[in-house]
Amino acid sequence: MKKLALLSALLTLALPTAAQAQTAAKPVTVRLQLKWFPQAQFAGYFVAQAKGYFKAEGLDVQLLPIGDQSPIQTVATGAADFGTTWITDLLTARQQGIPVVHIAQMFQKSGFTLVALKSSNLTKPADFKGKRVGLWPSGNEYPAVALMKKYGLTTSLDSTVANPSVQAVTYPFDPSIVFPDKVDLVSAMTYNEVDQIVGLGYSADKLKIFRASDYGINLLEDLMFTSQKVLDDKNFKGSGLSGKEVAARLVRASIKGWDYAVKHKAEAVNIVLPLCGNTCKGSGTRSDAKAHQTWQMNEIAKLYNAGPTLQGRAGYLDPAAYKANVALLRDLGILKADPSADAVNYSVWQEASGKK
Repeated sequence: MKKLALLSALLTLALPTAAQAQTAAKPVTVRLQLKWFPQAQFAGYFVAQAKGYFKAEGLDVQLLPIGDQSPIQTVATGAADFGTTWITDLLTARQQGIPVVHIAQMFQKSGFTLVALKSSNLTKPADFKGKRVGLWPSGNEYPAVALMKKYGLTTSLDSTVANPSVQAVTYPFDPSIVFPDKVDLVSAMTYNEVDQIVGLGYSADKLKIFRASDYGINLLEDLMFTSQKVLDDKNFKGSGLSGKEVAARLVRASIKGWDYAVKHKAEAVNIVLPLCGNTCKGSGTRSDAKAHQTWQMNEIAKLYNAGPTLQGRAGYLDPAAYKANVALLRDLGILKADPSADAVNYSVWQEASGKK
């Protein structure tokens, strides 16, 4: 009788928990749509994949590049399950009735800048009056427009203004197309186009960089989102897991990947390099792909290591920052009303982090 009890106890100890059983079972396929081409901007996800963090959560994550298109549509139509995007994209999509939901905020600081040559003698945003500014299309111009509006400037993008203060020149992301011959200032992310401009032969000491966040324009970028349909799914792809649970596992592994990437930047760059191909050099103005990705990783780490991340709450959307973003977009007339409460789902982050 004692032998039977002992055998029963041993068998009980040997049985896996439900979570262990799920992890040991066939991984759940998850498609994560990235906002751009493969590069260090997404290092945390590539590291999570390479280090097995997704696999440890029972997930088989496919990282899908998209180029200059919006990930909103692929997630909304079900071509992808999750995506990364900027908060302006997400909130304008919500306004259009597309039920996408914010689940984690990876970058806590905006990397958007406007870059001029120091020889132009532009020292403050008020000096932009009468100048030509290179802007990106499709909503990517909002930070620049917000910055200029803050200083009482109008742009030619506003058809209701007869004599705009600034002439907007729309261009497709490669600064070499317009800078410095066709514009006085050009849009540039700290982690990408700024280095491309340096690669054009304009060293950093010759540049005046206006960081939007330094002027109170901190429209958040690179968040994780999904559709309401995924969150409401009680049996995600027949896995036995709810969509919300899959979301929490994905966020948890992604945060772990990001934490590792920013602490081991050189290793993260080496993980990214075989994946980014021709985009490793940005727009091709850098001859050394590793140098460009190293620059990018160093700058990305600054955007991740800010705000809530420094408080041990990586991936958390600060309600005050979110409120400020909504107010800014409403002031620009981009949003006609405050988003509904279900535009952000904090419970996914709570489940992923184990924190309130």
